[in-house]
Amino acid sequence: MPAELCVALVAGEASGDILGAGLMRALRARHPRVRFIGVGGPRMEAEGLRSYFPMERLAVMGLVEVLGRLRELLARRKQLVQTLLEARPDVFIGIDAPDFTLAIEARMHREGIKAVHYVSPSVWAWRQKRVLKIREGCDLMLTLFPFEARFYEEKGVPVRFVGHSLADQIPLQADRAQARESLGLAPEGPVVALMPGSRGGEVRRLGALFFDTAQRLLAARPSLRFVVPCASPERRGQLQALLAGRSLPITLLDGQSHEALAACDAVLIASGTATLEALLYKRPMVVAYRLAPLTWWMLKRMVTSPYVSLPNLLAQRALVPEILQDAATPEALAEALLPLLDNPGEQTAGFDAIHRTLRQDASNQAADAVLQLLAR
Repeated sequence: MPAELCVALVAGEASGDILGAGLMRALRARHPRVRFIGVGGPRMEAEGLRSYFPMERLAVMGLVEVLGRLRELLARRKQLVQTLLEARPDVFIGIDAPDFTLAIEARMHREGIKAVHYVSPSVWAWRQKRVLKIREGCDLMLTLFPFEARFYEEKGVPVRFVGHSLADQIPLQADRAQARESLGLAPEGPVVALMPGSRGGEVRRLGALFFDTAQRLLAARPSLRFVVPCASPERRGQLQALLAGRSLPITLLDGQSHEALAACDAVLIASGTATLEALLYKRPMVVAYRLAPLTWWMLKRMVTSPYVSLPNLLAQRALVPEILQDAATPEALAEALLPLLDNPGEQTAGFDAIHRTLRQDASNQAADAVLQLLAR
């Protein structure tokens, strides 16, 4: 019987939890005796991960925002490294959360434990010198997107493009009528999904802005209806408070973001992973974002990429409107979104081509790459 394989994984937020769970399933299908330790969310725990502490303690966004949690994050990382060195896993896999996981990977690598990073940090956009540390401390980089793999190949980092598991899961053609029926929405008439983010800070900065935009859209198109998927009960409470006193035809959903995207005709959306989901559902979108002023000031001076949203990065052109920070006003957002209700074709054609490129059976590709690394 093969020896037991011990795999350590650390994911920092919900998107990483999804990727980690898929990878764990694929590894278990290939290896009869595998044990998982580390940090993950409910999906990874359901696949058998023993999580040393709640994944939510790592979910923090923005340069300034991290400072308030820095002491806790450093302490948790130090304790986690000690625990992992005692456990001596066969491989450590950091899933996203690069500011937390890359240092762990480097330490594991120095101690003779294979280190893999799954989901490239945005080194091609800012802080490019990080690639030197990645090359020294990471045995394998698994990228979701092809342009990332090309960047690492040029820098001499062992890399494999595995595709994105969401591209595998989401059908090439979503059934809008079925989605509307499942959500109790009228089969006819235009629907706009409002997606101001899954974090409390995002909803605080974008929630009222999106509702103000909805009021402008409704004034121009009285037949419009809106759906808002709420990432958690806490976000639902936030959004309900922001809706108080407004008269808008809005349906709040508990989760169900994929159903909302399948049901809608267009999306007003916060920059982030959800923009990829909207792309895969072929729904035309306007991307908006606001950060803490100091974080925004610092990032403007550090980012070299001309785009911030995944659809534009993947297309390598301005496929979707990006309206950011002070430019993100209700007037600007409504003006950008209204034409997409009538003429979505250019965006959606680009989305379809990207979807087909990303369909690579990602979880199985990633599992094969990890096991090949261990075999070497």
